Order: sequence, then structure tokens, then C-alpha cells
Amino acid sequence: MKNLKMSIAAVLLLAVSFTNAQEKKKMNHDHGDMKMDHSKMSTMKSDAKTEAILSDYFNLKNALVADDTKKAAQAGSKLVASIKAFDMSSYTKEQQEELADIFEDATEHAEHISESAIDHQREHFKTLSKDITDMVAITGSETTLYEQFCPMYDKGSAWLSTSKEIRNPYYGSRMLKCGKVQKTIQNR
Repeated sequence: MKNLKMSIAAVLLLAVSFTNAQEKKKMNHDHGDMKMDHSKMSTMKSDAKTEAILSDYFNLKNALVADDTKKAAQAGSKLVASIKAFDMSSYTKEQQEELADIFEDATEHAEHISESAIDHQREHFKTLSKDITDMVAITGSETTLYEQFCPMYDKGSAWLSTSKEIRNPYYGSRMLKCGKVQKTIQNR
């Protein structure tokens, strides 16, 4: 199972790399008026920052699935850094304001996760998941994501995943497969 997950992760990384290489190649070969499209370039930078945030979020989710408080705390700290490194300059003023609000809240929850016991980490993960979902609604994602839902945790709680397979971060090993995919978020 671990090898399968690593293989899937490797395939996803190759797909993202290939897509980015194809986009760069297309931009470099388009000499129509010899001007570079800077809006595409800044979007590509933001895409990388979005993917960094998502990667840290998924590492955090996986640590909670594995009931690993220490790894969840480390992932929470790393997520704070990724959020702070996000460049919003390629977004509209309204999007920047919304992202600033989302990131302020997400940073607070990630900081709490980095210094708490697992039950408290899971409480903050619920709101953090909503923040990350709201971010993806603005920034998009390079990969297809699945919004999953557990009806049992705190009157119902959602999280994002890169797989349709349910791995519940709110209960971990106690109720690993509790939940369902409630929405598919297609890549751009």
C-alpha cells in the first residue's frame, strides 16, 4: 500500500512537471509579437505557491490520518511558512483581499496545530480545511481534488484529498474509512 501511494505521488509529480514544461515550451515558442505574457508567468508562479500550500496541507492531513501528533505539528509549521510565502500579486484586488482573509485565518489554525495535542489539532484542521478549500476556489489547482466529508466528526466535517479513497483525518485509525466524497474539484 505504501509503495502504491509513493507510485501515485511520483506519477502526479511527473504529470505536474510535464504540464509545466509544456506550458513553458509553448510560451517560449510563441514569437508572434515577441512579447512575453507576464500574466501567464505570474500565474505560473502562483500555481507553484498554491501547490506548495496544498502539499503541506496534505502532509498535515496524512499525519492526522496516521495519528502522528509530532508530524502533524511539523506539517503545521511548514504550512505556515508556505502560506506566508504566497504571492498574491497576480490576482485582482478583490481576490487579494479574500485571499488575505483566508490566509490570516489559515495561518492561525496552522500555528495552533503546530503546538497542540492531536485532538486539538483535529479541531483546528476542520476550519483549516475550509480555508484551504476557499483558497482553491480562487487559485485553482494543478490536480483534481476530492472534497471528502465525515458526518460523525463535530456534526459533519470536510477535508480535501488527492484520492477518492477515504482516509479520515478526524478519527485516524479509530474510523479510518468513515466518510464519503462529496465533491470533485477538477484541475484547471
